Amino acid sequence: MAGSGGTRSEETTISDLTRVLFSNLDKIMYPSMQITKKEVIAYYIRVAPRMLPFLSDRPVTMHRFPGGVGGEDFFEKDAPQGTPDFVHLFTHFSETADREVNFVVCNNLDTLIWLANLASLEIHLTLSKTGSYESPDLLLFDIDPEPPLGFDEVIDVSSVVREHLGAAGMVTYVKTSGKKGLHIVVPIHAGYRFGEVREFAHRIGKDIAKDTPHVVSEFPRSRDPGTIFVDYLQNAQGKTMVAPYSLRGISAATVSMPLQWDDLRKGVRAEDFNIKTVISKKEEPWRDIFDNKQKIGR
Repeated sequence: MAGSGGTRSEETTISDLTRVLFSNLDKIMYPSMQITKKEVIAYYIRVAPRMLPFLSDRPVTMHRFPGGVGGEDFFEKDAPQGTPDFVHLFTHFSETADREVNFVVCNNLDTLIWLANLASLEIHLTLSKTGSYESPDLLLFDIDPEPPLGFDEVIDVSSVVREHLGAAGMVTYVKTSGKKGLHIVVPIHAGYRFGEVREFAHRIGKDIAKDTPHVVSEFPRSRDPGTIFVDYLQNAQGKTMVAPYSLRGISAATVSMPLQWDDLRKGVRAEDFNIKTVISKKEEPWRDIFDNKQKIGR
């Protein structure tokens, strides 16, 4: 479709980039900000060079919002009916579902655009790759507060986690969860089992909880008011974390944003990193993460 002055419309320009057949581009995905599906797709196209390396060869879980934020939403692991041929799939038997699941693997721009067109505002990835699904290559700490504690206290506790891991000889990477907490990630060498990675993460949490106010390391206390949970439980086969640069399905259209540790200072908020602000940032704080695989500290 030609626009005024012979300039092609945004829909045509996007369509030229992809094999995806679009639907409902004018659907409002974020009502409070009047952000449409077309704008969500445009965001994922622009962020793709940064985001796709993190998604490569990893099964993903889609968090879909077909009616937009505030409407019905659901998680989907299985590739839906009508999944196009350009989408890579990874088939794995799920003991929970007691059947084989065809996971989507987002290895190309077309797949990322297709996920956005499905209103999968959030994209979650596994901590292991398809070629070694039982062996993680990422270690994750999810640092979440319970009111009245907030993001400033999360920053403080995350710095303590970083110090403990540093004492074990480990270099850490940090990102916002896009909601109320932070994710601390360590790239690790192949060959570890999920059980030993989870045990290591749990041990770090317990050590910190001994002498750090407000910190808890056990799930039964994770919802206690005025606490911060050093969550190690996602270090399990099939568990996921929200992908770096993924949008979140909340009204502020926040992004799970990779950061430098120096970016974390009092007064920073998750809402500072959203669909409208992230694109302007030029640096890639995690650019060397997959060249820096490490041993688990002892």
